[in-house]
Amino acid sequence: MASFYQRHILPRLIKCACGCEMVEQKRAAIIPGASGRVLELGIGGGLNMKFYDPARVSGLTGIDPSPELRAYAQAAPRAAGLAVEILDASADAMPFAHASFDTVVTTFTLCSVPDAPRALAEARRVLRPGGQLLFCEHGSAPDAGVAVWQRRLEPLWKRAFGGCHLTRPVGSNIAAQFTIEQLESGYMPKAPRLAGWVEWGRAVAV
Repeated sequence: MASFYQRHILPRLIKCACGCEMVEQKRAAIIPGASGRVLELGIGGGLNMKFYDPARVSGLTGIDPSPELRAYAQAAPRAAGLAVEILDASADAMPFAHASFDTVVTTFTLCSVPDAPRALAEARRVLRPGGQLLFCEHGSAPDAGVAVWQRRLEPLWKRAFGGCHLTRPVGSNIAAQFTIEQLESGYMPKAPRLAGWVEWGRAVAV
């Protein structure tokens, strides 16, 4: 059974951290590129929904295993005319048929799913051939000094932030399942460097 912290405090921390200005800027740059039938992994607080273009998106399905975060997503602002369905499901075991979606979106989700490579394999499975993965994820930093502290602090960080990992690679995990067509990276301004290395872009299922 989830603890009081997991049910009432952690969802608010996640919503606050993932809704800060520098993260919002990344969302605003990535999400409008979604098109067709869209699946969002770890829809969380629904913070991406206001950035989708209803003229390009025929329907948005969001999944998240947290009932508290799904409730936030149901109440989150969204563009007028955006058809949204929010389901209780995990990214590494999705209840969808092969080639069900045109776009899969993952933002600050792969750090906390139980098995990131499996989640990406599932994303590849449910995407149609030629479908796109839009991503923005934090993970393992390239600087040795930062990486040392990520490894040291990750056990405590995971306990405090709902299983969030600091040391998971982003680009290489995605490249194992997709062809990356666009990849940018860098430290987010004002964020602690151990949690601030971010990689974002677009990949294609082939």
